[in-house]
Formats: sequence, C-alpha cells, structure tokens
Amino acid sequence: MQIIKWFFKLAFFLLPATVAAQTTYIPLGLKSDHFIQRLEIKSSVNPQLNFSSVKPYSRKYVIATAAEADSIVRGLKPNENFRKDFSLTKTDNYNLQNLLGNNMEWTEEGDYDFASKRPLLKYFYRDKYNFYSTRSKDFFLAINPVLQLSASFEKGNNKQQLYVNSRGIEVRGMIAKKIGFAASVVDNQERGPSYFVKTVRDLKAVPGYGFFKSFKRDSTAIDYFDARGYITFNAAKFIDFQFGYDKNFIGNGYRSLFLSDFTNANLFFKINTRIWKLNYQNLFMELMPRFVKAGVDTLLDRKYAAMHHLSMNVTPWLNIGLFEGVIFGRTNHFDFQYLNPLIFYRHIEGMVGSPDNAVAGMDFKANIAGKAQVYGQLLLDEFILKNVKNTPTSWTNKFGFQLGAKYIDAFNIPNLDLQFETNRVRPFTYSHNNQVANYSHYNQPLAHPLGANFQEFIGIINYQPLNKLYITATAIYYYKGLDSTGINFGGNIFLNNTTRASDKGFKLGGGNKTKVFYGSLDVSYEIKQNLFLDLSIQQRNQNFISGTPANSSMVTAGIRMNMQKRKYDY
Repeated sequence: MQIIKWFFKLAFFLLPATVAAQTTYIPLGLKSDHFIQRLEIKSSVNPQLNFSSVKPYSRKYVIATAAEADSIVRGLKPNENFRKDFSLTKTDNYNLQNLLGNNMEWTEEGDYDFASKRPLLKYFYRDKYNFYSTRSKDFFLAINPVLQLSASFEKGNNKQQLYVNSRGIEVRGMIAKKIGFAASVVDNQERGPSYFVKTVRDLKAVPGYGFFKSFKRDSTAIDYFDARGYITFNAAKFIDFQFGYDKNFIGNGYRSLFLSDFTNANLFFKINTRIWKLNYQNLFMELMPRFVKAGVDTLLDRKYAAMHHLSMNVTPWLNIGLFEGVIFGRTNHFDFQYLNPLIFYRHIEGMVGSPDNAVAGMDFKANIAGKAQVYGQLLLDEFILKNVKNTPTSWTNKFGFQLGAKYIDAFNIPNLDLQFETNRVRPFTYSHNNQVANYSHYNQPLAHPLGANFQEFIGIINYQPLNKLYITATAIYYYKGLDSTGINFGGNIFLNNTTRASDKGFKLGGGNKTKVFYGSLDVSYEIKQNLFLDLSIQQRNQNFISGTPANSSMVTAGIRMNMQKRKYDY
C-alpha cells in the first residue's frame, strides 16, 4: 500500500546513526493513569505534564517528571518545575514508586531498588513489576502475562452466565536507546450484559475492539482477538516517531470530542514534536468505513484520516490546544496532499474539491492552586455564524463542546478525587454526505461513543483509602435523539446526511428521545503488583419516548492482571 511504503522510506531516511533516546508509551487505562493526573494537578506548573492532552503518555517524559518529584519529596533536589507547596500523600508516594518501577527502563540504574526478594525459579519476577525482564547498556526487554477472568450475574438473565475471559501476553523493549518497540496479543471470549449484546448486533463490531465471531455457535457470546504493536524512534532531540497498530486519545476528559479510544485499534504513523512551550502532533491513520459482511471472507475497503494537534503552555498553569482533522475516502489509497505536516487541512480539502469531512476545534486545561483542574473542548464540524444566530435549528449547526472539572484530595480527605464532565453534540455532527467520510472506524464512532444529537453528564469519585485499595463510583446520565419511523434526525453518524427530511427544525434530542442512566461502583484490591481482585455492581436504565424500557442490573467479580477492567459505560 502506498502510504505504508512511503512511511517506511521516511523512517529509513530520518533514522541516522546518532538517533537520540526514543520512548515507548504507557498503555491507556492502567492504574497509573489517575495518579499521573493527580501528579499533574499537584505540580500545576510542570512543563512536561501540562502536555498530557495527547495520550497515551510518553514513558520518557512522565518518568523524568516522576523522578524529579521523587527527588523533591526526598529533599535531594530543589523544587524548580513544581509548585512551591508541592507535596505527596503517603498513598501518592506508594503510587509514585510503582510508576517508577513499572517503567524502570527510564530510571537511572542505581537510583532505585526494584529487585524482588523472592524471584520465581531464579529467572522470573527478578524485579517486582515484570514476569521477565533484562536490562543492559544497549538492551531492555520486559515480558508480562495479560489476564482478566470475571463472572457476572445480570438480573432477569438467569439462563446465561455472563463472563469475560481474556488471556494474552505483552512485550516492550528498547534497543541501544535508539529503537523502541511494544506489542500485545490478547484472546478474548465474552458474554456481556443484554444492552452490550444488542450493541454488538447493531454495530456488527465489539465496542472498543472490532472484528468478532460467535463463540461456540452462541449468538450472545463472542470470540475476538486484540493484537497491537508499534515501533518508535527519535530523529532529533525534540521529535519522536511512532508507527504501528494501536489506539490514541486527544483530550483531558473522560470522553473526547476529537479522538477517543472507544473504537478499534488502527494502523497509524505519528510524529510528535515537543520544544519550548509547544507540543505538536501529526497523526495519520488508516481506517475502515462502515461495512456489513455478507458471511464470506472478503477484503474490506479502507478510508484515511489525518490530524494535527498543537498545544501551548500559555502560562505555567494554562495549556491551550488547537485541533484539526480530516476523514477522507479514495479508492483504497491515501491522498498525499494531506501529508503536509503544517498546512491548514480545510484549505487542502477545498483545493481538492471539498469531498472530505474536515473538522476543527480547540481545547484548554487550567490547573488551579494544586487542588483542581478545569478543562474543555470545542469541536466545529460545520459552523455558519448566520445560521447559528438566525436559524438555531438548522442542520448545518454541527458542533459540540465539553466542559469538565477535577478536584483532588476533596474536602481535605487524602486521595479522594472528584470529577464532573458534560458533553453536548448537535445533530449531524461527525456525519457526511457519503457513508465513507463520516467520523468513524470499524462501524464505531471515532470520537464520543454516543455519536451525535446528545447531552451527557458524568460524575466520578475516585478514592484510594489504602495503598492497595481502589474505589471508583461512576454516574452517567444522557439523553439522545434516535431516528424514528425511518427519518434521519442526525443522531446516527453513519447515515448520509443528505437523507435528512428538511434543512431546519433540528433540536438536541430530537426524534425518538431516549434517556439513559448508568451507575457503577468498582472496588479493586491489588494482591501483588498489577494483579487485582475486582468486585463491581452496575445499574443501567434506558427509557424511550416511543419504545419499551430496557434496564440492566449486574454484579461482577473477577481477577485481572496487567490490563484495564472491561467497562460497559455507554
């Protein structure tokens, strides 16, 4: 394929013998995510952590900052990139040491003792964090098992046992501090709650993953594979390259209106430039347009995306970002005009005849007094000021916004953290005049899982009362307009937006309005490093203006190792 050949030629050209140290990335959804957010808010003015709106996090930058924080706490280094009153709780210190140990390749040898007191058969768990690891001057390798075994009971679904059965392996490493690599392979069998089964059937895809098969001819159980991997290198002191198959996320919230990890992994090439007060990311992706398989093996079509995100530390505590992206389809080939790393995509989209779906936006994040953070996003798909002012129900008013806040050590209770977020997206946002260029990948939204035509409210409580005990309570309420009697009300981003019945009269939640409440309580206890016992309860209620209510109550217990917990929060 043209784009792959071009990227390999570019990588070969840019990879001189004097390449600087590269970095791999901390996988999304691990226990370290929340602590890194706390560390960012507590430091408030750290020039590296303030660029955290592009995820996954770079191990290089995060561990450099974590090591600096550790030195400050221990009184070994003056406080330069943190608030003057920077301090960590006892549990924060525990989390900090775990963060350093789980990314030991980026720590200085001799500074920390990660050795295990009781290795397994002399070769395994020689350190506390990895099943197998080796570290020398020119080589680092870590290998870990991946596991999640859980069983659930759903009220009213007594005939079927719900479960998640995931087993796999992950590998990461570094060669001569010039080439980094990471890969994981996980085999999954799953029977989720009733609304999950319906979502899989409607999307023809597993939420968060993609391709699946029925498990043992059971129409409600699925079997799917999750394989990811990438290589990284650094062509200059400030420029990192990454090529592979994985997920990316742009934003500071629980959700993202730009790019989220809700959908399947994808092939991508990423260039990240971090210099002065700027972080600039170029992301080029190969995606799958909407499809319905006819039951026989066939080659699926492709579509493509190119995105830019520029963020700047305007002040030590305030970061502002600009985003632009374009989704386009050619006959299974990349349009090389979109490879320009600097030019405004909307201009290119117009130059080639305006056939593509271009979006733009901005985001911000402000740290406040080492205790709080406010953040937000504004996405513009189509924005005609005249219509916004004079015809607020016009279908062309395609935009969305996010607004959120985080409050750590709430009410002076250590490690009690609160988060509130709201997301609002107008009808027809992310859609296009053909079914190829809509803002999606593998039959799933590329940004917010609800697509468009919705308002959402999210509340989250994270509490870590003991070093190894994690408690999370989540409440989500949203209303969304669904299509009714074959009329396109703008909530389904996969539909051609020319199928709308009129040009105006579209209000948020219009159509067959559905209201959903989702609540969950998750308790996890860490038996050993990265090995958890999980217990959770969740409730989901859905009501329609026209339709039968659909409610789900579920209790889950399980064991998990080196992976994030399976969620059904939509």
